Amino acid sequence: MSLLRSRSSCPFCVTASLSIATLAAALMLFAPISAGAQGVQAAPSSQPAAASDHPGTPAPADTGSAATAAAGDQGQASQQSAAAQNKSPDKSLAAKALDKVKQVAKSAGDIFSRVPCLPPKGGAKPMGTLPHVAAKLASGKPVVIIAFGSSSTEGYGSSSPEYTYPNRLAARLRRQYPSANITVINAGRGGEDAPEMMKRLQSSVIDLHPDLVIWQVGTNAVLRNLDPDATAKTVDDGVARIQAAGSDVVLVDLQYSPRVTEHPESASKMIRLLDKVAQLHHIGIFPRFEVMREWHEQQALPIDSFVIADGLHMNDWGYACFAQLLGDDIIHSVGQLKIGVNVPATVQTYRPM
Repeated sequence: MSLLRSRSSCPFCVTASLSIATLAAALMLFAPISAGAQGVQAAPSSQPAAASDHPGTPAPADTGSAATAAAGDQGQASQQSAAAQNKSPDKSLAAKALDKVKQVAKSAGDIFSRVPCLPPKGGAKPMGTLPHVAAKLASGKPVVIIAFGSSSTEGYGSSSPEYTYPNRLAARLRRQYPSANITVINAGRGGEDAPEMMKRLQSSVIDLHPDLVIWQVGTNAVLRNLDPDATAKTVDDGVARIQAAGSDVVLVDLQYSPRVTEHPESASKMIRLLDKVAQLHHIGIFPRFEVMREWHEQQALPIDSFVIADGLHMNDWGYACFAQLLGDDIIHSVGQLKIGVNVPATVQTYRPM
């Protein structure tokens, strides 16, 4: 597991406010006018709608005035001649917007060159042996991981689906095991906690026969003032069902953010109870709360450099660093396993409780 904390200015967080989805939406304004822009579609985004009001995004009124000016300049010129000249101001604007989309995507890709994602000072702790993942990697068989949780698993606050933590985690694991067939399924659903998740545990998780289930849970229980003991009992039952179905399990606790820290007693109790569930079932738990608190308190990163304006959800950098550290812990827990090396007998014969 990892334990991180932080605070300094995060330039990317300013850049991320101009979401890729916003720029792609701008391109769609030009599609009816320019054939060259017809293939561009807006990518789905988890960013709040207010982000589309970012200054600098071309407004529909500007598009219309540019088209009118172009028509006036061309006068009675034939449509064929205009197409041959290919000098439409609107098409030029569309091309510029496309270039901007590519620039933002590139800047998001090298996110850690701006603010590094540092490992926890105490070092990573193994998440148990993760025997099913280890065995699949050793035998060269496909590995299926399910990220089960609520909105921070679904990716609310990220600028595009590519930058959710499950997709970032998949990229991290594929870098480590380039010849392996690794799939990470995002089974996050905003607003849910243990009671709602249990209703779809069979269909969203068990029926897919995953090798590993990463279960992020507990935050909404705190925000909704649910009984921490009842939540922990529900999680305990869920973990038992997942293990009985033959999957490894890792729990992820609460995020360190203003909305959560407004409930210090409930949050602390929930974290303790989730840790107890992990101990009882001999599974790993990623201490997200402590990781994020270290970002703020030890690394001196301001809260708004990894949490969006709603005071709860992470931004692109927050999700990316979370996924990086979680991936490192999974890799560490699998051990120094190399593709093609036999898994030790002690790992192969291990069975979850």
